[in-house]
Amino acid sequence: MLKKLLWAGVALMGATALGVIALKRGEPLNAVWLIAAAASIYALGYRFYSRWVAFRVLELDDQRATPAERLDDGRDFVPTNKWVVFGHHFAAIAGPGPLVGPILAAQFGYLPGTIWIVIGGVLGGAVQDFVTLFCSIRRDGKSLGKMAKDEISELGGWTALVGVLLIMVILIAVVALVV
Repeated sequence: MLKKLLWAGVALMGATALGVIALKRGEPLNAVWLIAAAASIYALGYRFYSRWVAFRVLELDDQRATPAERLDDGRDFVPTNKWVVFGHHFAAIAGPGPLVGPILAAQFGYLPGTIWIVIGGVLGGAVQDFVTLFCSIRRDGKSLGKMAKDEISELGGWTALVGVLLIMVILIAVVALVV
């Protein structure tokens, strides 16, 4: 019961913070409201949404060995501390959010920038990275292009690789336009 009250308090704090951000007019806005909203959304997303994705959608199994454990060759596949892997994931998800979010905030106000960075990161970016890493691990650490070659065809694999390259070029161009 105490845990449920704690999570309800976190949700209420986040809703209050987002409400203040949405209703506050003018420039002076205390950063505490932005931090409270972000911390609440990240905590709730981590506790409930990521758990749902991990165990209901992907059906993770802690007993299953990773390619780094099974194929340890000292070069490409090396077992690593979980905090190092977390750091790589955190760096990968950062992407354009911190670049585009402040520009949105400058153009449209605090709320769109906050939504872009925080909610977009929780609902979109983190899940996309998590599912891609999950699929790669289940297929012995293969890249997206190699997985597409195996699942679709040689042409499908090359198409996926070219598609990823084009998406990266477009993303960099958009970031260059925005920033």
